Amino acid sequence: MIGEIMRVRFGYVSLPITIEITSSSTITYTSFQKREDGLKVIDQLIRKNLQSLMEILKYNVKNGIHFYRLTSNLIPLATLEEVDFDYITPYLKEYQKIGDYIRQHQLRVDMHPDQYAVLNSTNPKVVKNTTTILEYHAHILDAMQIEEGKIILHVGSNQGGTKASLTRFQHNFQKLPQFVREKIIIENDDKVFGVQEVLSLCQTLKVPMVLDYHHFLCHNNGEKLETFLAAIWHTWEQSKWNPKVHFSSPKSHFKKEFRSHHDYIDVTSFLSFLELIRPFQVDVDVMIEAKKKDCALFRLVRELKYRTDLSFLDETSFELK
Repeated sequence: MIGEIMRVRFGYVSLPITIEITSSSTITYTSFQKREDGLKVIDQLIRKNLQSLMEILKYNVKNGIHFYRLTSNLIPLATLEEVDFDYITPYLKEYQKIGDYIRQHQLRVDMHPDQYAVLNSTNPKVVKNTTTILEYHAHILDAMQIEEGKIILHVGSNQGGTKASLTRFQHNFQKLPQFVREKIIIENDDKVFGVQEVLSLCQTLKVPMVLDYHHFLCHNNGEKLETFLAAIWHTWEQSKWNPKVHFSSPKSHFKKEFRSHHDYIDVTSFLSFLELIRPFQVDVDVMIEAKKKDCALFRLVRELKYRTDLSFLDETSFELK
């Protein structure tokens, strides 16, 4: 992880744009209720999504992408209390096939629940639903037998103030099943829980911290990011994987659009970030969070090749001395 030569790998989120394949085909709960064959439809969609996921993974491998975020929408309606079905056992062969492929090609994959996962909510029903959502993600990773599969989570609500919110998160985190807790990694957000708060929380819970650079630019108290980097990298020391960074560019520099993601990555901003982390010589995996997904990843690679003399190891990885 640490050495004289720093290695950086790029990944992207969920659904590639280059190929017209989705692993997020779904049915609404309203439509499900109206159909007598609702469970049959769900079964068909699950099999389609799992088959599509395999095709996406093949696309990634053929294009030298080693790092990928699985969609949270792989299983339609899986976390709704009103819809009860087994989304693991009937599909174990498919999960195993996907997991075997991931291991064979040494891919790093993770998952990121949406904004409805609020572990530190003051509403018990929301916390219960969040637990269900997290268990769903963990069951998927376990069914694929993915070692060190991680679930990215934000701290969530700030009701009652920052200190009380962090305390609620710790309390509810400890109540999660062990197979869920061991998969969670926590990310700084763009409004409330910045790098300092999330780092302290991760150190307390002994879980890795995901640094989101764009979120740091959106929300900080004037701190210098480099003063936290060594400690952030340290939270990953017990992990199989390198520290994980999220990188995106603002939609525009107007205040109301600064938090939104751009279609692509601003190469100048990324190069500035590289200079910031270069002194630490730590291998990192950078998740590109741009609306153009894989297209944004490869555009950034082309710009880096044009503007720098970075030594590229393959289509999405390079060394930095």
